[in-house]
Amino acid sequence: QVQLVESGGGLVPAGGSLRLSCAVSGSTFRLNAAGWYRQAPGKQREMVAVLSSGGNRNYADSVKGRFTVSRDNAKNTAFLEMNSLKPEDTAVYYCNLKGGWGTLWGQGTQVTVSS
Repeated sequence: QVQLVESGGGLVPAGGSLRLSCAVSGSTFRLNAAGWYRQAPGKQREMVAVLSSGGNRNYADSVKGRFTVSRDNAKNTAFLEMNSLKPEDTAVYYCNLKGGWGTLWGQGTQVTVSS
């Protein structure tokens, strides 16, 4: 059974760092592309960072220079390294992993940045 599990959220002070992880298990296929999205209360879900199968990275303007998306294809895991966090980064973060299994969404992990 293919499963996707997100982890790494939490409460941090402004200026702090967090690393989110998103892993697929139970599949013989390999990870192709990954994306991270977030949704703050009362707002629409927005793209944070995407990493294409070719290795191209795109970031939302609000996180450029602070966040880094990466992946470990052999472990079917994607990461979002978040530095210099700001209160406006507070949201539920969702990962999206594409591979031979199709497209899977994570269950979401809460990131709260205190001022």
